[in-house]
Formats: sequence, C-alpha cells, structure tokens
Amino acid sequence: MDIYAIIMAGGVGSRFWPRSKERTPKQLLTIFGEDTMIQSTVKRIEPLVKPDHIFIVTNKLQTEEMILQLPQIPQENILVEPYGRNTAACIGLACLHIKKLSNDAVTFVLPADHLIHDEDKFIANLNTAIQYAYEKKGLVTIGIVPTRPETGYGYIQVVDDKTNDIIYPVNAFAEKPNYATAVRFLKSGDFYWNSGMFIWRVDTILSEIATYMPDLSYCLQLIEAAMGTPDYEKVLTENYAQLKSISIDYGIMEKSRDVYLVKSTFRWSDVGSWEEVYQLSEKNEDGDAMSGDIFTEATHDNYIYSPGRFTAVIGMDNLIVINTKDATLVCRRDQAQSVKKVVDYLKQTDKTELL
Repeated sequence: MDIYAIIMAGGVGSRFWPRSKERTPKQLLTIFGEDTMIQSTVKRIEPLVKPDHIFIVTNKLQTEEMILQLPQIPQENILVEPYGRNTAACIGLACLHIKKLSNDAVTFVLPADHLIHDEDKFIANLNTAIQYAYEKKGLVTIGIVPTRPETGYGYIQVVDDKTNDIIYPVNAFAEKPNYATAVRFLKSGDFYWNSGMFIWRVDTILSEIATYMPDLSYCLQLIEAAMGTPDYEKVLTENYAQLKSISIDYGIMEKSRDVYLVKSTFRWSDVGSWEEVYQLSEKNEDGDAMSGDIFTEATHDNYIYSPGRFTAVIGMDNLIVINTKDATLVCRRDQAQSVKKVVDYLKQTDKTELL
C-alpha cells in the first residue's frame, strides 16, 4: 500500500493580520515553538510518509517561501494553484499528481496550520484511518472530541454503531452553530468537531468527484490530459478560472453515502484566531501572554506581541495587541474573529502594501 500526504497551504490567514500577510500567511509563521506551522505539520507526519510522498498545494505568492522552508520536499511536489478555488479543487489537483504515481494510493489530506499535541496518538489515529480507507474504499475524516460548545467550528454527527472502537459511520455534517445549538450538540454526545482532515484512496475520491461534482471532474480530466506537456500551465489556468469555489465538505462529504469518522485521541486546535493563540500560550501571574519588548502595569488577561518594537500597556484587560513594523492591531479578545474585517477594508481601500 502506497501512502501519500496532501498539505493544503494556500490560505491567507486573514484573522492573523497584521502578522499574517499574503506572502507570509499563518502557515509560514512561527506561532509556537521554533518551527513555522507548516514545518511542524511536515515533521509531524514523517513517521508515516517519505518527503517525496508529500505534496504541498499553495499559490504563486507563497511558493518561494514554501520552497525555502521545506527544502526536504521535492520542488515538483509543491503544486501552485493559479487561483484559490477552495478545498475541493485543491484536493482534486493534488490527487491527479498522486494518481500518476500510484492509482490506488491512500492519501491523507491535512491543513497546514493546525496545532496537535500527543503526536504518537495522532499518528495512530491516522494509521487506523489509512487502513480502513484502503480496505473499505470509504471516505474517512478525523473528528475531534469537543471540549466546549464552540461556535467557530463545523460539527459532524455520527451514527451510534461503531465499525470498531473508534470508527463511526457519519450521519450528517453541520455548519458552525449558534451557541444554543452548540450546547445541544455537546450534550447529545454524537457530534464531533470537524477537523478538516480527510483520508481516502485516490481512485475513491476521484470517483466521488465524478459522481457529485461533474464540472470539477471534467476540468480535472482536461488538466490531467495536459500533465507533462508544454500546455500544462495554460490548461491549468484556463480550467481553474472556470471553477466555482466549493469546499470538499460541501461538494463531497455532505453528499456521499460512504463517509466514516475516526474519533480523535489527541489534543488539537486549528489556531483560528488571536484569541486561540492567547488560550494556548503561556501566561504570567496576571494572565498576560507576551512576546517581545513589553512593559505592563495593572494589566490582566491580554495577548501582547511586539518583537523589536517597545510597547507599553497600562490598566487594560482582555486585549489583543499586535505590533509589527508596518501596522498595529488593538482589539478586545472577544472580537478576535473580526480581525478579518480589517483585511477586507484594506482590500477595498487599495492599501495593498499592508496585505
């Protein structure tokens, strides 16, 4: 059995502005520890896959930095999308390149910017999913055991008849809920957080795309026919321009009748906002998490990031303060999800130098 990995790494990380920029988004930043998030993701899967079996999908602006950060990955395995078209197209494109090498390979798909503890348990969960996907030809995802009524994640409901100790048939996918619905999900015991991790055989997912996303499948066939020819880039660009932006969850997983969930046994975070970074960071006796040259007085429960630039915060609680060389963000921690509105504003006002 051949095993390959696809790492989706083309996002812009708008909730992490002003540190996250189009050329250096969240996955290319050092948030925790010494490695960038994508370097950590690649290292995490080394026990399962060789570097030449790892494919990275990114965009033109990020390619150069991606190559610099991941010298162990062959450059031909760093796939460049001409346009961002969400996860279904991203996964389909990578699967074409893997199919060329091994038609029945099992491929696991990971976001580039998640934080995972208990890495041995993570690898064990992946191995369970890989074996099941190969033998049963099903679509497998990893569901995170919820610890709180989180409104920022999608949910997956399972059927209460285990295939084995940790594999369940999936009943339904649910979008990000309001708080009351999230509380109900948590109490029910049959909902899991959607991790955005997927495991399947290449031939299986391409067949499902043909069934449920015929427009994408048609474009992928044209791209596949041009692979290895001088026309590849032109055909890729022309077909990507026609594609709708559709997630693999909506396009395939919510429609397929052969979806299974592996219950996670590891600790996980998608590190989706500065608030999440605060929660995961070490704090002092006042509850402040700080990085950089910082003075505080009468402060509590703040996240302050200001390397290379002196910052003083006095008499303030529950703030996020991010200082970079060209921009400053100050917001309440409970408004962390709204940071992406700053990025929208900068785009609308053509302040591209700050993006």
